[in-house]
Amino acid sequence: MKLFATGLFAFAALMLNTNLSAQTKWTLDKTHSSVRFSVSHMVVSEAEGTFKSWNGTVENTKPDFTDAKIAFTIDVSSINTDNENRDNHLKSPDFFDAQKFTTIKFESTSMQALGDNKYKLNGNLTIKDVTKPVTFDVTYGGSITGQRGTKAGFKATTTINRFDYNLKWDRATETGGLVVGKDVEITVKIELDQAK
Repeated sequence: MKLFATGLFAFAALMLNTNLSAQTKWTLDKTHSSVRFSVSHMVVSEAEGTFKSWNGTVENTKPDFTDAKIAFTIDVSSINTDNENRDNHLKSPDFFDAQKFTTIKFESTSMQALGDNKYKLNGNLTIKDVTKPVTFDVTYGGSITGQRGTKAGFKATTTINRFDYNLKWDRATETGGLVVGKDVEITVKIELDQAK
């Protein structure tokens, strides 16, 4: 009897430990998610755009997402600025060279909690043939469980220098500023569904 009780206790402990460390996988709710960017234009204003085709995975074991593993892939040819000529220019070798470099990739290396639902998401961003470390400022919107399962939401922002990624088309205005600025602000908003 004692041996049975000991075995039962060990089994229960194993199951509890498994549940605590169980990996949670999330899928994107693409209808409520977006990848947007903005860059200064003619010094005095901004041009904005989005990528229409992209996908990603999020996995975590800790409920605070501090061990989250995050990966995203973006289809460069899906870039959209609501201007066909500008989109074609962005896809050309002057910028993304979309026929040669078809995807933009991000893979996380760490997720650092700062408190008050704020995080620093560190990872590697690959554009064209260049991979560089990048840090996103992340706000966790929280999670909710309902009839459609469990959902979680995040907003992440960062700014990159496009010249660092060989997006080097350059033309100066009459006053000496760049027609297209070097700093590009990226905003990612995601709504996740917990995989069943």
